Amino acid sequence: MKIVNERGKLFGVVNVVDLLVLLLIVAVLGAIGWQLFGSQIRNVTSPQVELTAEVVIIGAAPRIWNEVERQELTGERLVSGNTYLDATITDVWMEDYVIQAIRDDGVIVDAKDPSKKDIVFRITTMVAADTASPRIGSQEIRAGKEDYILKTQTFECIGTIRYVEIGGEAQE
Repeated sequence: MKIVNERGKLFGVVNVVDLLVLLLIVAVLGAIGWQLFGSQIRNVTSPQVELTAEVVIIGAAPRIWNEVERQELTGERLVSGNTYLDATITDVWMEDYVIQAIRDDGVIVDAKDPSKKDIVFRITTMVAADTASPRIGSQEIRAGKEDYILKTQTFECIGTIRYVEIGGEAQE
């Protein structure tokens, strides 16, 4: 028995061209599936650890920090687009906004701004232990990252990530 017969069938059963087309379709569908569901599969198969991040809104005007105090955002879930995320604001606090000022004698000193404050949000979520790019929703979480969009159902502002801890390992 020949591997490919005179009619072009592999082992006399399936046409070689049809088999190649079928393999190509399976490969394309596999690649599309991996693009769509790869991170979810990786998250399911990898052990999950807690990620804690601190996001600071630097030099927030009184209208912003008054709104944060009014809303009591501790316990609120984060939102991405129109979807709630598995990430929660676990603590919120205010810190003095320190600016550098030049005195009359030319010396640069730190001075507290009388009206602005830094607002710090502590956020916790679960991520895959071995992830190279930890994320909350579609946003990567790395200390020093600016333009992080902190969004809940009723509040949204842009901040800077100043601290990240993954499974007990701090990254500042």
